Amino acid sequence: MLLVRHGKTPTTGDELPGRTPGLHLAEQGAQQAQAAADRIATLGSKVTTVYASPLERTRETAAPIAKALGLKVKRHSGLLELDVGDWTGRKLTELNKLAEWKTVQKYPSGFRFPGGESFTAMNARINDTVTTLAAKHQGEAIVCVSHADPIRALLATAMGTHLDLFQRVVVSPCSISGVLFTAEGPVVLMVNSISGPLTDLAPA
Repeated sequence: MLLVRHGKTPTTGDELPGRTPGLHLAEQGAQQAQAAADRIATLGSKVTTVYASPLERTRETAAPIAKALGLKVKRHSGLLELDVGDWTGRKLTELNKLAEWKTVQKYPSGFRFPGGESFTAMNARINDTVTTLAAKHQGEAIVCVSHADPIRALLATAMGTHLDLFQRVVVSPCSISGVLFTAEGPVVLMVNSISGPLTDLAPA
């Protein structure tokens, strides 16, 4: 499973977007999406399906990937961004001053966004989603275009790392991470890759 974070938007790094509707890729984000598509296209027919969160920025990232592979994007709500509730659209500089922000960074498993989702609920959702998709596409390679926090939570789980440490995992815009799902458990093949070939992905 190739996990792709959406490309850069006009608010990336400035605001907490959450599930803000109508947020599209910036020009740089569109270029990042095409670069990711070019990399994934080298895998050819090995990739059978491209999934994306229903939000615009993920679908716009998935579109060139699917086009390069001759596929159509399938929406999956399980890949949605963490619902940050009342914090949606707030400036990161403003949130950084709140006492609760330290909890978000150091003890996310004990935090629920006001009017939104908890990190533990998001973690359960994304892991259930990818486990289901992996079983559905056994023996295939698939692409899932999602968001930073769900991808980081999934990678942390795959590595056997507690959710409270998942903030240590870097997932940059349009980075590609790879996880192999086996009967003995997941194997993390690649994290936060933004360049280089994908054709040699295999467990050591």
